Amino acid sequence: MTPFDTAVAFTLREEGGFTDDPRDPGGATNLGITLATLTHWRGRPATADDVRQLTVVEADAIYQALYWHAMRCDLLPFGIALMVFDFGVNAGPGTSARELQASVGVTVDGVVGPVTALAARGADQAALIGTLHDAHAAHYRSLPDAADFGRGWLARLTRCTARAIDLATP
Repeated sequence: MTPFDTAVAFTLREEGGFTDDPRDPGGATNLGITLATLTHWRGRPATADDVRQLTVVEADAIYQALYWHAMRCDLLPFGIALMVFDFGVNAGPGTSARELQASVGVTVDGVVGPVTALAARGADQAALIGTLHDAHAAHYRSLPDAADFGRGWLARLTRCTARAIDLATP
């Protein structure tokens, strides 16, 4: 499996199927893809039923284009790429990129480019994964809906961090 295949498989397992929890600001969501993301992807208004009928094939294409490639995960070490990708799915690609940049000490502009990638590749992988874990946890705890969803986000983060450590290069 490619690094993308591994990352998307992890994220799809974590995201599960269709939900439309009224407490969730994302609204109708399936396979981690929200109504707003599906609308953006398709270039036309989507409905909750469109979200419900979303296929894994289309979700995979969305994840690859709007998250993996957008955050340049292919330039990052494997374990770091998983952390950046999965957090980007939850918090948005710009937020994930900014957390990575702050963690590696480069200019924080929300766009992963060659400087960010080089800094990430030069970092101690386990230490960077730990730093990202802490930053992501702080982000989740700061959200207004943390009381409703924070426990689940933090449990997922713990699983993602463990998987990232497994994938990290020494």
